[in-house]
Amino acid sequence: MTEAARPVLVVAERLDAAADMVVDQLNQRDVPVMRFDVAEFPQQLTLTGTHLPQEPGWGGTIDDGRRTARLEEVRAVYWRRPARPLIADTVPEPYATWAQNQADAAILNLLAALPGVPWLNNPHADRVAAHKPQQLVTATRCGMTVPHSIITNSPDAARNFAKDVDGPLICKPILGGRLDIGEERRLMVATHRVDPADFDDSIRTTAHYFQEDIPKAYEVRLISVGGQVFGGKLITTSEAAGTDWRTDYNHIEYDTVEIPDDVATAVRRFLASYGIAFGAFDFAVTPAGQWVFFENNPAGTWGWVENRTGLPIAAAHAEYLMGATS
Repeated sequence: MTEAARPVLVVAERLDAAADMVVDQLNQRDVPVMRFDVAEFPQQLTLTGTHLPQEPGWGGTIDDGRRTARLEEVRAVYWRRPARPLIADTVPEPYATWAQNQADAAILNLLAALPGVPWLNNPHADRVAAHKPQQLVTATRCGMTVPHSIITNSPDAARNFAKDVDGPLICKPILGGRLDIGEERRLMVATHRVDPADFDDSIRTTAHYFQEDIPKAYEVRLISVGGQVFGGKLITTSEAAGTDWRTDYNHIEYDTVEIPDDVATAVRRFLASYGIAFGAFDFAVTPAGQWVFFENNPAGTWGWVENRTGLPIAAAHAEYLMGATS
């Protein structure tokens, strides 16, 4: 099979706009694509993989009833936050959960075992790359500036940290995700400003992640794909958006920003240290022009950056998946 005929697997939820954009770019380049959601496995999707006794490598097929891809011919994998496998209602607990875990491990680990196949991103690597405390260590080693930070459940340590900073503080989650408050509602736990005068024994109830509140001229959602970097500029016009822009989209103005060479180099080093090719980075740029790293989401959103700014991020995904890395 020629390189041009080898398929790219796009593994994403059906209503994922970013995946749609990447598929469109691959189609424009006449690259064959097989798109599916892990939720289709094992009820609608059939996976068969075989390994010979003394020849390395898995062979077999993925079939969704309409099209088939051979495992040994897969060109690249775009893994874009798929849902978990759905097990038939006829399987009772605890067997249903066991079966779901088996199915989840089978499809991910079998694809991850395909030799020489590039990923955006392999979720095994993403899990490590998503750890926020480690990100600060990696970012500083790669040459970035980060906020003065503390993680603690000690009220005294928090108060001492506030004295050291001697300025505004914020509190943010250590682990991403949403808070299930019932009635089919899930609440985002946003970054918020805190007053050290309010620090009390409630800090002992769990770990708290405090940082100095960085003054911002604007913020940047920096997207890096296969070595290419794109800067989406966010100018916030409300206090809520200035603290956490996800809480007030109505008060954000969008633009593009040129990324300094030292920041671009540090971002590439950061991703290489985790063995991943994609990252959605959040930076603040201070009034003095200093870029301050907040965090990187290795499976972060970027479709809105392209839609608001016209930056060719989906095209960069397609180029990487085709093998054209910079």
